[in-house]
Amino acid sequence: MNHKTAFITGATSGIGKATAKIFAKNKIQLILCGRRTDRLAQLKLELGKYTKVTTLQFDVRDKEATFKAIDSLPFEFQKIDILINNAGNAHGLSSIQDGNIEDWDAMIDINVKGLLYVSKAIIPKMVENNRGFVVNIGSIAGKEVYPNGNVYCASKHAVNALNKAMRIDLNKHNIRVSAIHPGAVETEFSEVRFKGDKEKANNVYKGFDALQANDIAEIIYFVISRPIHVNIEDLIVYPTAQASATILNRE
Repeated sequence: MNHKTAFITGATSGIGKATAKIFAKNKIQLILCGRRTDRLAQLKLELGKYTKVTTLQFDVRDKEATFKAIDSLPFEFQKIDILINNAGNAHGLSSIQDGNIEDWDAMIDINVKGLLYVSKAIIPKMVENNRGFVVNIGSIAGKEVYPNGNVYCASKHAVNALNKAMRIDLNKHNIRVSAIHPGAVETEFSEVRFKGDKEKANNVYKGFDALQANDIAEIIYFVISRPIHVNIEDLIVYPTAQASATILNRE
C-alpha cells in the first residue's frame, strides 16, 4: 500500500481517527477531514512522523465548502486512491411522531448528502485514473430498523443502497467499493446522539464489551489492503455480546 493516498472524512474522532492512525503507520499518505481545527492540527503533528499528512477543515453537509476544500488540495495530494466515507452522526432517539425536524435534517444532510458531496468531488478523478477504492461506513441501522431509530435508520439504509449503486456504476472503471456496518462501537457517537448527556451515552455501553474504534479501523485496513483482484463488498461487525440491532447479552 506504499505511496497510496487516502481521504478520510470524520477523521477527528472515533473510527475515522483510528483508521488514520493505522493507515499512517502503514505509510499511506493522508488527507484528514473534519470540523475541528484543533484536533486536525494535533493529528497532523502526531501522524506526520509516519507519513505525509494534510488536513481540510469543512463540514460535509456544506456543498460549496466541500468542493472548495477538495479543490484546494496541494498537487501531491490530488491523486486520491482510497476514499473512506466515515463522517456520520445520529441525533436524538425519538418516535416518528415526536422526532425533531432539525435532528432529521442533520442526519440526512451529513449521512446521505454529505457522503454524496464528497464522493462526487473525488470519484470522477478515480474514474479518469481507472482505479480506486471507496469504503462507506454504514451501520447495523442500515440493515435493520429498530424502535425510535426511524430517520437515522433511513439514512443508513440510504448509505447501504448507495454503496451497492456505486459498486455497480464503478465496476467497469476498476474501482472497488466496500461497506463496513458496525454494531455497538464505543465512541463519541452516543454522546452526540444524546446531545452531550454523558450518563445516557455511557448507559448504552454498560454490561458488555462493546467494539472499539480500533477494531473497525483494523478491518478497514484489511479490506483496502487485499490484492487488486479482491473486493470485500459488505461486512457486518458486531461485538460478541450483540446478536442484532436490539439484542445484547448484558451482564
